[in-house]
Amino acid sequence: MKKLSFLAIGFVAIVLAACGGKGTDQKADASEAEKTFEQEQIEASIKMHIDSIANDIGQLKQFPFVQEGTDFALTKEEKQVKPDYLLNPAVADEVSTLAEKYRILSALSVDRKIASLYEMPVEEYDKAIAKLSADINDPSFKVLDNANSIFESTSALYDAMNENGRVNYFWQIASAALVEQLFVINQNSEKFLSVFDDKAASDVTFRIVLILDAVNRLTAYDPEIKPVADALASLESLNAVDLNDLKKQLAESKEKIDAARKALIK
Repeated sequence: MKKLSFLAIGFVAIVLAACGGKGTDQKADASEAEKTFEQEQIEASIKMHIDSIANDIGQLKQFPFVQEGTDFALTKEEKQVKPDYLLNPAVADEVSTLAEKYRILSALSVDRKIASLYEMPVEEYDKAIAKLSADINDPSFKVLDNANSIFESTSALYDAMNENGRVNYFWQIASAALVEQLFVINQNSEKFLSVFDDKAASDVTFRIVLILDAVNRLTAYDPEIKPVADALASLESLNAVDLNDLKKQLAESKEKIDAARKALIK
């Protein structure tokens, strides 16, 4: 019995259940062939849509406080109050599944960036990121300058993961990075949102919509993405069109973001 064609591009597909005997009923065979053709057409359509979503995400700028070349900077006084909410790099030793490793790698790359902004030591983050990268052993990472930037979820990374049969894990990376950055913002929204404008604020909403669309569509093909879709579902209420909206909605959604983080980054 045929596996879903998404296997060819790295989706962890479910196997279609077989019905009846093997090759004894020509009508059944014809019906099965028709279903197979229709299924392939559906899968091709979904694949095209997912590719389009990834391209749209690649066009979005990074969150301004992690984006290179922005005016974001911490004062000397602010750097003296080190954040206590970042992940402990030792979490890299506690994850077991491949999906978890991708998500933790993405979240740690976000936290390493925040730690560097506060001029905190990042050696332990570097070791943890290197360990997870080695454990994952994804040749797609060659398109990155280094694994520290994996949270950026670029089109180049998507294309490479697509080519290497790991494209489903791209959405694990993108989801974890999104949630971790929203979590970080809520720890000091006045500071981290200080470099956002209305366009950047609306882009946050658009990123959420795109990622939710992708993971929801993939739940029928990848059982590992279902917990991600469930964790992100509560973020649908974030629909900011300007910076004031974003500030208000992030504050109102703090518990939901915290819960999503706990679900994705255990």
